[in-house]
Amino acid sequence: MTDTFKTFESFDGQRLAWREMGEGRPVVLIHGYFSDAQTNWIKYGTAEKLVAAGFRVIMPDLRAHGDSARPHDPAAYPSDALAQDAEALIAHLGLTDYDLGGYSLGARTTVRVLARGIAPKPRRVVLSGLGDEGVTDTGRRTGFFRSVLTGFGSFVRGDREFMSQAFLKTTGGDPEALLGILDTFVDTPPEAVAMLDVPVLIVAGAEDDEVGSFIGLAEMLPDARFVEVPGNHMSAVTRPELGDAIVTFLTA
Repeated sequence: MTDTFKTFESFDGQRLAWREMGEGRPVVLIHGYFSDAQTNWIKYGTAEKLVAAGFRVIMPDLRAHGDSARPHDPAAYPSDALAQDAEALIAHLGLTDYDLGGYSLGARTTVRVLARGIAPKPRRVVLSGLGDEGVTDTGRRTGFFRSVLTGFGSFVRGDREFMSQAFLKTTGGDPEALLGILDTFVDTPPEAVAMLDVPVLIVAGAEDDEVGSFIGLAEMLPDARFVEVPGNHMSAVTRPELGDAIVTFLTA
């Protein structure tokens, strides 16, 4: 099944890309850091499962990722830039009745869209690969990612940065542009998370210990359920169980 590739102009004029598959109820899915729509949602079959269930799957490439603009100017990375990009895409497509979700950084971006309250509120929300610390303490892992990006190419097997470096090589990422993304992060305090009154699925790998507690995040939210799938933070997104859980939640 092929996807349609399109671009739009975001809030600050940056040209960003998105991919679409299927027809039906819109669901916007945002990929994780160092990844892209193709790798996160299409390659391992999640998008195809949603299409089969009757969804129009809309998958942006975040700025500095995939086929979207990769500016090196620090001015292109203001606070909450990724949430503003998502809001711009939702407005560009005229979405009002839709579902929204993401993986890791994409899930955090989803939380920021909800907390900002600018875009129309989605019917249901999927937060995959995101725990409580990934929402409330976004700076906790920025040092690690800064190390990966500034030392890109120098890490060898056994270094803690090696797997992230290897993944970035497979996606063809631009280390300088991706450094700018770190400056866009905004914490969402627990009291703001508690105000997000939409049904939420939290789905994550059983061995994922990189983004805090998934149950802790579920307990912050007024209407959330947690589903565990096999894998760790990097491998859970490749598992068919992830797509199955998302489809089950969105079609219930």
